[in-house]
Amino acid sequence: MARNTRSNRARIFSASLLLFALLAIFVVRLVEIQVVRADELNAAALDNRSSSTRIPGARGDIVDANGTVLAGSVQRFDIEISPKQAVAASTEGIRESDPELAAKSRAVLTAETERLGAALGKSGAEILGVIDAALAENPDSDHAYVAKSVDTEVWRAVDDLDIAWQYARSIPARSYPNGSVAGNLVGFVGADGGAQAGLELGQDSCLAGVDGLEAYETGADNVRLPDTTRTVREAKPGGTLHTTIDADLEWYAAQTLAEQAQVTGAAWGSAIVMEVKTGKLLAVADYPSVDPNNVDGTAAEDRGSRAFAAPYEPGSTFKALTAAIVIDAGQAEPNSQVVAPYRMIFPNGADVNDSSFHGDDHLTLTGVLIDSSNTGMSQFGERISDDSRYEYMKKFGLGTETEVDFPSEAPGDLNGDGPDSWDNQTRYATMFGQGMTTTAVQNASIYQTIANNGVRLPVQLVTGCTHPDGTVTEQPSTEGVQVISPAAARATSDMLEMVHTQGWLASQWNVPGYRVAAKTGTAQMSDGTGKYSKDYIVSVTGFAPADDPQYVVSVSLARPVNMNTSAAPAPVFRDVMSQVLKKYRVVPSGAPAPELPANW
Repeated sequence: MARNTRSNRARIFSASLLLFALLAIFVVRLVEIQVVRADELNAAALDNRSSSTRIPGARGDIVDANGTVLAGSVQRFDIEISPKQAVAASTEGIRESDPELAAKSRAVLTAETERLGAALGKSGAEILGVIDAALAENPDSDHAYVAKSVDTEVWRAVDDLDIAWQYARSIPARSYPNGSVAGNLVGFVGADGGAQAGLELGQDSCLAGVDGLEAYETGADNVRLPDTTRTVREAKPGGTLHTTIDADLEWYAAQTLAEQAQVTGAAWGSAIVMEVKTGKLLAVADYPSVDPNNVDGTAAEDRGSRAFAAPYEPGSTFKALTAAIVIDAGQAEPNSQVVAPYRMIFPNGADVNDSSFHGDDHLTLTGVLIDSSNTGMSQFGERISDDSRYEYMKKFGLGTETEVDFPSEAPGDLNGDGPDSWDNQTRYATMFGQGMTTTAVQNASIYQTIANNGVRLPVQLVTGCTHPDGTVTEQPSTEGVQVISPAAARATSDMLEMVHTQGWLASQWNVPGYRVAAKTGTAQMSDGTGKYSKDYIVSVTGFAPADDPQYVVSVSLARPVNMNTSAAPAPVFRDVMSQVLKKYRVVPSGAPAPELPANW
C-alpha cells in the first residue's frame, strides 16, 4: 500500500513537472511573440495585408515673361474598378441554389454598369466589356481602368453613385490654357505624364515633380480598409519655368504668320521677335502650330519648332553679315565701288550669277545690298581670307546650337569643318548665303549683333527656374561678345536702311514713323538628297528703330507656291514690327535716314 502511494506520488510529480515544463515553453514562446519579436511580426502581418501606391508629383508651371501660364498642372482622376468585386457584388442577395443565378447576377451587373457608364459618358456595354476582358485574362482580376484623366465634375458624378467596386485615383494632369499659342515652344507630355517635346522635355529637370508614396491596408477581399491610408513619402511639385516669351505678342505673330502662309500657300514658316539689347526671344511663332491639349490633331512633323530645328540656306539676308565683316576688316566702306555684271567666272573657276539678267552695274557696297547682287558681293567678300571669314561666322554664332539648347535644335552647317573643306564654288556661295545653312533663330541673332553695336548676346528663351523652396537656377549668361566694331555695325545698319527705303519692296514693308533696317532673302531648298529642288524659302529680317535699335523681326516662309518671292513674308514683317513698336511704346524716329549712293 505504501509502495503504491509512493508510486502514485512519483507519477503525479512527473506529470506536474512535465506540465510545468510545457507551460514554461508556452510562456517563453508567448513572450518571444508578444514582446521580443512583436515589431517584426506586426510588420510582417502588416506587409501581408498592406498595399502601396505612387503619389504623382505635380509638374511645375511654364510661364511667359509676364507670369501668364503657358503650361500648368490641374487635378484629374483615373476611374478604376475591381472586376472581381463587381461580379461578386452582383450576386449578393441571390441564393447560390437559384437556377437563374447567372442571369440575375448579369442583370444586376448590367444595371450598375449602365449607371457608371452614364456618369462617364459611355455605354454600359463598354464598362461590361472592360470587366469581361479583365476576367477573361485573369479570373481574380482586381484592377482595370474605365476612364482616365477625367475632371472634377465627372469624378463627383461617379463618386455620388456609391458603387462599392469602383474607386478613383487622383492624379495631376497637364493643361495648356493658351492652346496652340507657343505650342511648338512649350511642347507637350505623353499620356503617362512623361515629357516628350519642347520646353517640357528640354527643361524637364526643372519641371518634373518628385513622386510620393502612400500605403494602406486591405481586407481578405483586397478592398482598401477605411482610415488605414498613411503617407510614406510626400510628393514634391516641380519648379516654375520662366520664359522670355510675351504670350500676347506670340499670339499676334502666330496669327499674322498663319494668315499670310495660307494666302501664299506656304508649307511652313516662322516669325521671330528678338530684343536687341538682351538677346531675349519675345516671340517664336511657327506655322503650322500644335495645340498641346490635342497633339494628335497636328501631323508629327509639325509638332516641333522649325525656327530652331529646320536649317535652310538664308540667301540674301546673309549678305548683311558679309558686308559687315568686310567693313570691320577694313577692306571696304559703304561707298566702296565694284562693277557687277550678271555673271562672273572667278579665277578659281567659280561661276556666280545674279537672279535676273542685267548689264554691268556700277555699284557701291550699299548698292550691292540694295540690288542684292551676288556677283557684287562676291567681289567684296574675296577681299578677306576664307579663314578670317569663317572665324567671323563662328563668332556670329553660326555652325553651332544657340545658347537656348532647344530640343532637336539644329546647329546649321558651314559646309564642312572649315575653308579647307570648301570647294571653289562654295568659297563664293557662302558670301551670299548659299552653300551653308542657318536656322531662323540664328539668322535673327546675326541681325541682333549688327543692331547692338556689333555685340552678340546669348540667345535667351528661359530666364530661370524657381524651385518650390524659392531657389532660382537655370539662369542663362548675359555676357556679350564684340563680334564687329561699333563703327562697322553702324555702317551696316545705314546700308540696310537704304535697302529698306530704296529696295524693290519699299512700298510693301514700310513702318510709318520709324526708320527700319532690313534685308530680304530668297534661296532654293534642298530636295533631301543634297541637290536643289524647285522649292524656295523666302525671308525678311531687320530691326527698328534703325536710329536706336530695339527689336529684331525675322520672318521665313517655305514653299509659298502662290508667291515665291520675298514679297510673301514682307507683310508679316511689317505688321509684326509695327505691333512690337506699338506694344512697347517705342519712341518714333526723330531724324531722317542717311542718304548713301548706290551707284557710281
